[in-house]
Amino acid sequence: MYQIQTPQKSIFRPTALAAACSAVLLGGFTTMPVLAGDNITEALTGGKATLDMRVRYESVTQDNALKDASALTVRTRLGYKTGDFMNISGFLEMNNVTPLTSDEDYNSKTNGNTNYSVIADPTNTVVNRAHLDYTGVADTTLRYGQQRIIYDNARFIGNVGWRQTEQTYNAFRVTNKSLSDTSLDYAYLSNRYTILAGKSELSAHLLNASYSGLGFGKLTGYAYLLEFPDAAASSSKTLGLRFNGATNGDIKFVYTAEYANQSEYKDGAQGDKAYMRLIGGVGMSGITVSVGYEVLGSDNGNYGFSTPLATLHGQNGWADQFLKTPDVGLVDTTLKVAGKLAGVKLVGVYHDYSADEGSADYGSELDFLAAMKFGKNYSVGLKLASYKAGDAATGKVDTDKLWLWGGLKF
Repeated sequence: MYQIQTPQKSIFRPTALAAACSAVLLGGFTTMPVLAGDNITEALTGGKATLDMRVRYESVTQDNALKDASALTVRTRLGYKTGDFMNISGFLEMNNVTPLTSDEDYNSKTNGNTNYSVIADPTNTVVNRAHLDYTGVADTTLRYGQQRIIYDNARFIGNVGWRQTEQTYNAFRVTNKSLSDTSLDYAYLSNRYTILAGKSELSAHLLNASYSGLGFGKLTGYAYLLEFPDAAASSSKTLGLRFNGATNGDIKFVYTAEYANQSEYKDGAQGDKAYMRLIGGVGMSGITVSVGYEVLGSDNGNYGFSTPLATLHGQNGWADQFLKTPDVGLVDTTLKVAGKLAGVKLVGVYHDYSADEGSADYGSELDFLAAMKFGKNYSVGLKLASYKAGDAATGKVDTDKLWLWGGLKF
């Protein structure tokens, strides 16, 4: 698969984006249901076009020498899914990120503005997804090509969907659901396409198997074998078991229990580490309150438990202060309140951070989210994150982040 990068100018300037939106709203794209074609022509022309746009403002303020950063960007995804021909269908999607201001007052990690805080949304035009699906085997889907892969809560394997350019993989994937209440998923990954519109080589075997027939939760087992040719020492093997669910009734109890062990794989040299996550909570009248306890262990203070393919933004605080686990590990204790008010989704989370080895203070964070959808196609949101560095949080500083966004999807 290939990626087209245009760091200075983009084919999707704001005027073109507006025209594309208008075309969709006026029915300019084919929106008929995907058909099972009798020939290749029917399959190619009887498909469905897709559009996904998100305009977002992000600001970052840090207690250091870096300038405060702000970015107003628009992300546009245009895709097309063909109809079926002999149980084969294809999907192609382009992703464009364009700043809507003349100055880039932020460090996108590729624009050279290193005197500003980081907002990792570089200007680019790339192929986001391009894959073929085969469904000729009962209850089975085979997929090959550049694709999105998310397992469970994306703690280990995710797409980093919060950034304007997402993380995707060149992979061969098989999903089977022929057994009752059971999903078996295997994927082999050969490349990763990053949020910075780059590409890196890897050789990864992913196995995720789940069973949801218990009636009170889903049991999942997984094995993730990751080899990084360009960073061989970080190659690892992770084996884990996860259970999560909720009770029924006016008062609901929610719960999650997960444990994993990580060891060296191939030329890996970062020892053995353990992972644990426990969540318990209660929901009533549309409001859920839960307490979480997550431990990313350490190999005797030398290496922290790593999840390099995860959607890390959704894990240990939205201020993104722990995208890499400290060598002494990390303990994240959380209190979360979530619910809806007048159709608005509201979430508040408090994090308390400490080291796994020695329990040193790594600080705390407050996160808040308010988001709302309008019908099937439109959404708006506000998100805040405020991190306060602890006494032992070496290299970290107080950080405040703000996001405002609006989106449409067809």
